Amino acid sequence: MLDDRDRKILSLLQSDGGMSVAELADIVNLSVSACSRRILRLESEGYILGRKAVLDRTKMGVPTTVFALVKTARHGDDWLAAFHRAIANIPEIVEAHRLTGNHDYILKIVLPRVEHYDVIYKQIIRQVELFDVSASISMEALKESGALPVGYAV
Repeated sequence: MLDDRDRKILSLLQSDGGMSVAELADIVNLSVSACSRRILRLESEGYILGRKAVLDRTKMGVPTTVFALVKTARHGDDWLAAFHRAIANIPEIVEAHRLTGNHDYILKIVLPRVEHYDVIYKQIIRQVELFDVSASISMEALKESGALPVGYAV
């Protein structure tokens, strides 16, 4: 069961995964060793799955975001496996979600420029048959924290 200090540690690590244990301990009013033990427990219990660096997309050369909405007429295991393989091997596809409603999948694609979307589109359709794909270009990211709310954790 998590307490308020655990939640604070999780929140702080989401905002800055490189924060030292000493800094965390100071903020949550724990000794360094007690804070370190809590972090290890949070990792072993699966609350913390890993740590990663957040890269600057402009400096990485992929400032453009396109969301592709995908419809398929096929839902069999073979098609699904091929679709998973296709999107897994395209690094520009940074997120993929199966949906309810009018579309089957949404892909978040990061690109050097919007014209590069056609390259990604062709990579996908060479590997799997799609019924329909429509794409929308993100004009502005209003929120991209990636941080999860910690208040619901049990």
